[in-house]
Amino acid sequence: VQLQASGGGLVQPGGSLRLSCAASRNIFNKNIMGWFRQAPEKQRELVAAISDGGNTNYADSVEDRFTITRDNAENTVYLHMSRLKVEDTAVYYCNVPLSMSGEFVRLLWGQGTLVTVSS
Repeated sequence: VQLQASGGGLVQPGGSLRLSCAASRNIFNKNIMGWFRQAPEKQRELVAAISDGGNTNYADSVEDRFTITRDNAENTVYLHMSRLKVEDTAVYYCNVPLSMSGEFVRLLWGQGTLVTVSS
């Protein structure tokens, strides 16, 4: 398995959650890593991206609420989500975008992890 996303679940509005994505070393090493999401009946979108050097890019809708980090020693990328809103409900995926804008990705999409924000 090249990418394995985990950590989704049910959380109340205003709550927090941390997603993890473990990657094989040949995938993770030196590459930009990104989190994407797809809500029901909506297109998949970039949530956040992080370069090998730690530069980040966030969707406007999650700026100041979500933080993307990476552990280069563990080949893992994280998405720390706080102050969650109902509209954050989606399946979250990790992938390897070709650029920080996330327009194109290198790998086929996996199953993702479902985040449901509901009271």
